[in-house]
Amino acid sequence: MKTLITSALPYANGPLHLGHLAGAYLPADIFARYQRLMGKELLWVCGSDEHGAAITLRAKKEGINPRDIIDKYHELNKRSFEDLGISFDYYHRTSEALHHETSQAFFLKLLEQGDQFEVKTTEQYYDAEADQFLADRYIKGTCPNCGSDQAFGDQCENCGKDLSPTELINPVSTISGAKPELRETKHWFFRLDRHEEWLKEWIKTGEVNGVKLHDPKDWKKHVVGQCMSWLDGGLHPRSITRDLDWGIPVPVEGADGKVFYVWFDAPIGYISATRQWALENGGDWEEWWKGDDSRLVHFIGKDNIVFHCIVFPAMLKAHGDYNLPENVPANQFLNFEGDKFSKSRGWGIELHEYLETFKDFENGKDAIRWALIRNMPEQQDADFTWDGFTEYYDKDLADKLGNFFNRVTVLTHKYFGGAVPEINGSEALTQVQAKVTEFVTAIGANIEAYRFKDAAVAFVELASFGNTFLQDAAPWSLYKANPDDPAIAETMYASIQIAAALALTSTPFIPFAAEKLRSALNQAPAANGDWSAALTSISGGQPLLATGHVLGQAGVIFPKIEDRKDDSRKQIIEGERAKMAAVLAAKAAAAPESTTPSAGEAAEREAFKPEMTFDDFLKVDIRTATILTAEKVKKSSKLLHLTVDLGAEQRSVVSGIAKHFAPEDVVGKQVCCVVNLAPRKMAGVLSEAMILMAEDGEGKLAFVSPPAGLGNGWTVR
Repeated sequence: MKTLITSALPYANGPLHLGHLAGAYLPADIFARYQRLMGKELLWVCGSDEHGAAITLRAKKEGINPRDIIDKYHELNKRSFEDLGISFDYYHRTSEALHHETSQAFFLKLLEQGDQFEVKTTEQYYDAEADQFLADRYIKGTCPNCGSDQAFGDQCENCGKDLSPTELINPVSTISGAKPELRETKHWFFRLDRHEEWLKEWIKTGEVNGVKLHDPKDWKKHVVGQCMSWLDGGLHPRSITRDLDWGIPVPVEGADGKVFYVWFDAPIGYISATRQWALENGGDWEEWWKGDDSRLVHFIGKDNIVFHCIVFPAMLKAHGDYNLPENVPANQFLNFEGDKFSKSRGWGIELHEYLETFKDFENGKDAIRWALIRNMPEQQDADFTWDGFTEYYDKDLADKLGNFFNRVTVLTHKYFGGAVPEINGSEALTQVQAKVTEFVTAIGANIEAYRFKDAAVAFVELASFGNTFLQDAAPWSLYKANPDDPAIAETMYASIQIAAALALTSTPFIPFAAEKLRSALNQAPAANGDWSAALTSISGGQPLLATGHVLGQAGVIFPKIEDRKDDSRKQIIEGERAKMAAVLAAKAAAAPESTTPSAGEAAEREAFKPEMTFDDFLKVDIRTATILTAEKVKKSSKLLHLTVDLGAEQRSVVSGIAKHFAPEDVVGKQVCCVVNLAPRKMAGVLSEAMILMAEDGEGKLAFVSPPAGLGNGWTVR
């Protein structure tokens, strides 16, 4: 079967940061590399998303052409991907003529059907000073949900709530600063509501019209939860056009000055990228998108779930001849040292900056790949730290993997002139072979199931197994007692097979170091089909490296960061920590001085409750949890029905937060729950725990959340 994979098109309005990498690109690279090693037919397409209001807004502010912006960031991001080994088969861009043609043809095919669009005249904000209608991102105001004055017309940057421009309080134009006025304008709306029923069935059961297309158990819980929250809230027609001078023109009469809204044309970019690849490589693009023997997998971040699980599938189904995605393994968000990545605050590190700063850091590319894999935000938000970066590198790669390779090659050269020794075979060797087969199979199975952290753990366990086996066998002691002891040959033979398995299975994770590992074993770089062939060999009792094969020399492949003999690499990391400290110091200096509240201000707080004993407090069991699903409780305007993951189990929770949060806004939130309250029914729905919330004097609620990356089910004391 063919596998077509896509990664979210990065917006060509700025550089990529490590959070982007951990979300949609590194997991896809691991998956793609593994599929190739298994000898599977695979095509991985991506490209730059080069339309949208943010690009035109920036161009206006800087007095340049949008083309200048997209050219700069397309080249920067494309080069950064290549430098880090992200192995796209084709990296396209949505400003290309082929993409314009593909998007317009897709629209016209839907239009021909007569029931997929409706044209409506609506009121939209207009900037009289700039003499133009304002796209959502051209309008700023106060969020009606959280009160932040930094909300845009499509989303609040503070609380993350989706908005429409008319919901903003005191809106202003970001172009002129003037207060906009409402004027009538005509737009085309995609009838998303017509697709609600089959989308529900498809998400819940994996079936469409009785045909099984995917197994919903294989989809991540937060993906299904977010989809069902949207679907349960009801789908509505969605505008696909905008009044802008940058974008793909709408190819129908009466649409002068209108372009496709970026959410409509961007996913079609996957199709145009496939078409361009086919033109340049003599392939048939339709086999990948429409063939019975082809599957489609989207790699994205959680902010794109709705577009890839609801909107784009509806577009594909409406077109009538495209495959629907088999899976959308969306990752959650990666934070940086306890806070969100922020270019404006200088918080975090961008990919091109990392590559430049760490260019002389040996194994620097693999070091960042490995740190992100080991802390990948697959099921919940995670937190990147420089301490974690150092620990994962030193403990996993240096202490376990590199140390094992060095010992194996050194001892093989010492005892057998570097050649794989001849053996007679034994029960112990058979057991080692079985164990290696088990590990290699587990690594691959986890990658196939999109559990990349688990795959990395299994890889480290294989390295640990090799070290333990070699240490327990102690061939140096055997050699000292009897240089002709056949157990020495058996030990080194088995250790060499473990090393060969590690060199192969490292390839999806740390491809640059993998070549060093294979070179240490005197092997060529891994090629398509090698993993599949290796599994066949080891499961059949055959060696990965045959008797007589001469090894190379490993040396120190992964010099430790904390090695005091060479602190140049530590200095690079200390430099990054110094940048963080400077950002925090600047933030503290800019913050207003805190003052002790007056008696009047203090009196506004809710009065403290009566004293209780410490033993009373110990009775309360508070645990960390993640909200998996959320939906409104029927016949109640105050209640949401939530499902929370407590690590060891899931529970139903009814929470009175519906007036403060929409269901789709809370899915994926990590929270604190009281879990030992007696269950009770609220509005007919069983509640088995209570979500902790903070409330200010105006009655606004905020989640009490644990630090990012803590995990579910841990006790809060």
